[in-house]
Amino acid sequence: MNPLSATSWLATLGAAGVFVVLFAETGLLIGFFLPGDSLLFTAGLFCTTSTTAVVHLSLPLVLLAAVAGALTGAQAGFVLGRRGGRPLLARAGNRHLHRGIERAEELLERYGYAKAIVLARFIPVVRTVLNPLAGILDVPGRTFLLWQAVGGLVWAIGVTLAGYLLGASIPGIDQYLLPIIAVIVVLSLLPMLLELRRSRRRTPSAR
Repeated sequence: MNPLSATSWLATLGAAGVFVVLFAETGLLIGFFLPGDSLLFTAGLFCTTSTTAVVHLSLPLVLLAAVAGALTGAQAGFVLGRRGGRPLLARAGNRHLHRGIERAEELLERYGYAKAIVLARFIPVVRTVLNPLAGILDVPGRTFLLWQAVGGLVWAIGVTLAGYLLGASIPGIDQYLLPIIAVIVVLSLLPMLLELRRSRRRTPSAR
């Protein structure tokens, strides 16, 4: 099985693969590379295929698995951060994780707890590190639970239904899965790229 392939996860584990990937991506630092956005969208598409297709999923089961994985994963990450402290993040040697940590800290500082926790759901890697970081920074437990639930529900259900609605409106769209996933990956990176561009504009140029 290819852990970077959304189709591989779904073909192997079905709806359970959605839960596993989302829990690992949002709750465990080692899951930062997993295909969260593309997995949700692809799972939605596969809910519209015929029952004789290679991969056919049940929409209610996928939504249930997506919500459960997103919410329990984020909460697990928060608890790990609160108990493990900053050394947990310091031991992360991957440069992508360190960039994600910097972005997560910027979001929390600029937008406050509520908006940052919700926005992080839609930014790869940042949604992995913000949860333990919130625990490290002693974000109130009730505040984190409320806003991670709001962000998790909007993200998990919204992206899955987007794939489902596209598949239901365009028969055979699953045949073009690879280019569609490529577009999703690019779109998921846009918030990070736009924010990076804004940050550079705000930074005074050296003379």
